[in-house]
This record gives sequence, structure tokens and C-alpha cells, in this order.
Amino acid sequence: MKEQIEALNQKYRNATAEELLTGFLAEYNGKIALSSSLGTEDQVLTHMVCSIDKSVKIITLDTGRLFPETYELIHRTNSKYGIRLSVYFPEASHVEKMVSDKGINLFFESVENRKECCKIRKIEPLKRAFAGLDVWICGLRREQSVTRHNMERIEWDEANGLIKVNPLIDWTEAEVLQFIKVQGIPYNPLHDKGFPSIGCQPCTRAILPGEDIRAGRWWWENPDTRECGLHKR
Repeated sequence: MKEQIEALNQKYRNATAEELLTGFLAEYNGKIALSSSLGTEDQVLTHMVCSIDKSVKIITLDTGRLFPETYELIHRTNSKYGIRLSVYFPEASHVEKMVSDKGINLFFESVENRKECCKIRKIEPLKRAFAGLDVWICGLRREQSVTRHNMERIEWDEANGLIKVNPLIDWTEAEVLQFIKVQGIPYNPLHDKGFPSIGCQPCTRAILPGEDIRAGRWWWENPDTRECGLHKR
């Protein structure tokens, strides 16, 4: 698999994001999906994917703790592109047991608790969403976080047994925002209020001037732990 990933990176080394997506959507037709957090990068990818093939599955997660603005964005995105995002939810019984055992806001108590909450609300539903797939498309960018600096355009996701494609890995935040403006892509209005990265409401805050763009996610933790586990290498 290492050799296959290296070959794919070489093949698409000079490709644009659109060219990369066009190639993968054709080669893995029916076995590929975009996993969207509804952030700016994923909205750019949704626009690109829908421009190529509206039948491609676009997955998003409803953790049960999202901002109202995020739910509204799901509606606006569906309306804009004439699609229906595939929304996956956590298993109710797992959430009920977690909350019963450790409290409604357990994630503030420890990194272990926070990761357990992310596992139940995000990782487990995403694994169900991945059933039958060979490839998942992500909106990761190296600029987003210190934990993402070494990520490649095409990677092997060992945890999920899938090829992971990051078409925007080299894009800057300015390039993402410019593309959204030019193309008229719907985005979360919280981005205009100091929220560059938006997840669950209790675990997301606006950032201060000069802070890292991921500083508002799980802000009470050290920077090197601020991942939910979806993008382990």
C-alpha cells in the first residue's frame, strides 16, 4: 500500500484540486465520499465535487452538540447544490451511557474524557458512514495546525483502511476564502465572528488576534492534543 500511495502522490503531484478530484471520482466511482465538517475548506470541496458529479456521497456528522448556524448551513448547502447531505448520528444508547456515567460536559474534566466523547459522537458514526468505501476526501490543510504539518496530499488511513485524499492540503486560508467569495459558496456566519474552525458548540470558541487558527478548538488543552482522532496517521 505504501508503494500505491507514493505512486498516486507522484501521479497527482502537479494537479490542481479540481483535477485531483476529477481523477479520483472517476477511478473510484461509487467507492468514494467527501467527509464534510461544513468548514470553509469542506464547503469549497462540496462546491468542486458537485460541479463534477452531484451523485457523489457527501457525509457530515450531527454530534448533537452543534451550533444552530451549522444546522442552517446544512439546509443552505442542500438548497444551493440541489443535493442531500448524508447526515450520520451517534448511537443514542452510547451517548446516554456516557452522559449518565460521566456527566453532560465530561470533556472539560480530562483529555481522556474529551476523546471518549469525540469517539462516541464522531469517530464511531464516521466508521459507519465509511462502510463500503475505498477513499475519503478531506478538507485538511497543513496551515491549519501543528498536528497537520507533515500530512500529504494522498495518504493511507490505517485506522479506517481507506485512502485519504486532501485536495486542499497546500492551500492557504486566504485562497480558501477568496474561492468562497468568487464562487458564492455558502459558509457558516460564525466564521465572520472570529471562529475559523467550528465544531461542537461547547468545545469551540472564537480566537483572539494573533492566535493559531485551531486555538478555538478544545482551547483548554495543549496544542499537541487538539485533534478528535479522525485524522490519526
